Amino acid sequence: MTTSTRGAAQAPAVLVLEDGRTFRGRAYGAVGETFGEAVFSTGMTGYQETLTDPSYHRQVVVMTAPHVGNTGVNDEDPESQRIWVSGYVVRDPARIPSNWRSRRSLHEELESQGVVGISGIDTRALTRHLRERGAMRVGIFSGDAVADEGTLLAKVRQAPEMSGADLSAEVATQEAYVVPAIGTKKFTVAAIDLGIKGMTPHRMAERGIEVHVLPATATVEDVYAVAPDGVFFSNGPGDPATADHPVSVMSAVLERGTPLFGICFGNQILGRALGFGTYKLKYGHRGINQPVQDRTTGKVEVTAHNHGFAVDAPLDRISETPYGRAEVSHVCLNDQVVEGLRLLDRPAFSVQYHPEAAAGPHDAAYLFDRFVSLMEDQRA
Repeated sequence: MTTSTRGAAQAPAVLVLEDGRTFRGRAYGAVGETFGEAVFSTGMTGYQETLTDPSYHRQVVVMTAPHVGNTGVNDEDPESQRIWVSGYVVRDPARIPSNWRSRRSLHEELESQGVVGISGIDTRALTRHLRERGAMRVGIFSGDAVADEGTLLAKVRQAPEMSGADLSAEVATQEAYVVPAIGTKKFTVAAIDLGIKGMTPHRMAERGIEVHVLPATATVEDVYAVAPDGVFFSNGPGDPATADHPVSVMSAVLERGTPLFGICFGNQILGRALGFGTYKLKYGHRGINQPVQDRTTGKVEVTAHNHGFAVDAPLDRISETPYGRAEVSHVCLNDQVVEGLRLLDRPAFSVQYHPEAAAGPHDAAYLFDRFVSLMEDQRA
């Protein structure tokens, strides 16, 4: 990605999809060029959390909500230390942000972090195109980077694809760190950072858990060096088919019978450890309004999603795995995609979505309590 920050508001911009469809608008954020996988997010709020979610690494996010940036940017809501999206696409950016916590505009934040975006395009038409054709490579070009469409299309088609991408180590912490329990410490959890959001260890800390966040490259020895009562595998970007090291670590945890909880990428890793395959969704699930049924209770939850891959596990029966029986515990009601797995003979489960739910909804917060219950039962 190359960027400049001069004249962003006036600079022309063009978005080019790998199938040749183009959209013309105005630069939003930094001026230059950027590439990634074009995906759309259906959340009407929470754009700051979306931008700073490491799971969006190497993706160009199209916002389906027409007005973006209304509440500006604050210093409390980021989910990591930086913006991770490769590019940003909005229809009508707010001219003047209005919120008592706002410190600067979204345009200023994108510009200062070198994130190339585009505004003033028909995001509804773009979203419909992606729903019909599927997520694909895309480029955003503005200012001096704008050229004839044939040249730009050739650049887009040279960009790497998301299938086969091994990205978790690029976004994870390089050094282990500890998030202390809030109040009385009850448990210790080793959390494998594959692209963890800041709210996730906080939700565990709220429940009396001291969280040791470990790099994606952590070994089994690193995990058990902290004497964990449970092990957690986080969300993250990339193709789960490349995640051989996390799968091997999870397999070792399952062998020992330590309580285990995984979300998003962690759900896909559990699926692989159990012997299931994974596959790329046509256009994925992204946003904070996805309906999921907890098949254990029958309850339907509105949940926060960000995933382009899914686990290929049977919905209609219990499966035999190297670690005992397993079942699909949650399913998306829009398309019947597997949204959770549960082992019946060992203390392990996972979900494909985000129960930490920054910026909402909070229907799935109970899953952290389930994790606590597993550790309590194991201790007893």
